[in-house]
Amino acid sequence: MATTSTPPTPKSPRQQASSVERTKGPSGLEKVVLREARGFSAEVHLYGGQVTSWKNDRGDELLFVSNKATFKPPKAIRGGIPICFPQFGTHGNLEKHGFARNRFWAIDDNPPPFPESTAVKTFVDLILKPSEEDLKIWPHSFEFRLRVALGPGGDLVLISRIRNTNTDGRPFSFTFAYHTYFSVSDISEVRIEGLETLDYIDYLRGKERFTEQGDAIVFESEVDKIYLDAPAKIAIIDHEKKRTFVLRKDGLPDAVLWNPWDKKTKNMQDFGDEEYKHMLCVEPAAVEMPITLKPGEEWKGKMELSAVPSSYCSGQLDPDKEHLMALILSGALAGADAAS
Repeated sequence: MATTSTPPTPKSPRQQASSVERTKGPSGLEKVVLREARGFSAEVHLYGGQVTSWKNDRGDELLFVSNKATFKPPKAIRGGIPICFPQFGTHGNLEKHGFARNRFWAIDDNPPPFPESTAVKTFVDLILKPSEEDLKIWPHSFEFRLRVALGPGGDLVLISRIRNTNTDGRPFSFTFAYHTYFSVSDISEVRIEGLETLDYIDYLRGKERFTEQGDAIVFESEVDKIYLDAPAKIAIIDHEKKRTFVLRKDGLPDAVLWNPWDKKTKNMQDFGDEEYKHMLCVEPAAVEMPITLKPGEEWKGKMELSAVPSSYCSGQLDPDKEHLMALILSGALAGADAAS
């Protein structure tokens, strides 16, 4: 009598074990792939110490990376989360946004203890130290440690620790940003909550200082602003996708908003002409007041991202900032905090 066997049922993404895998991308650049048990994932390239993918448990990509991005040194990768250090913007002899985003980082095999939740077990630790060439253009010794982690609820967490290791007694100062590119349905469908009434520096108007007048921020043209003394929580609401990104930050007082719009993208070789419609940069940063470290001192800056369903309708929220944020974020943050 013939017998038949039933093949084992493959595990769903929610049943897979968490993993951290070191591999290479199509361009040959090394990367680390983080996979959380319920199906969330992230990819971190050692080139730039740069997160280039963050997907939810349905496999939806939450970060924007240009189809024309160059995964080849010395060009920085267009999209994901480039790290701007030791400067944001363009100043002096340093290249724009510093050099951390186009250097090769190493796996940090012996990181100092991170005082983070023991529930977070899916992470990678990277380290960057200056090369001899770096010291010629920025003559300071440092250790930059970066942890990229996936929380049990799919939150993406980046923690930067920068230490002054100068042996000559000199302090150094730097500015910094997590240059985060969010993937959105259409820029015209996006609304930012949490930055209303704040002062900002407008880079499109001669770096003049203004005060935000709108109840919330929407986008109809190019934007390049630094909001000062921004709150610890910011919401990026995508009406069409009914998704809210919750950005939480610590140690980073400012928040940068950037979208190049149509005219500028036509002059950017690594950016598609129409791609501006599907991205928005919201960047926790320390720009207005540089951070100064004496030898032996360390600075820490943290960003935590969540993506949650939202059914936000304009006009239903109290314009008071704290109450507004509580209404938007209470459910999302409660769940994220319980998982972290």
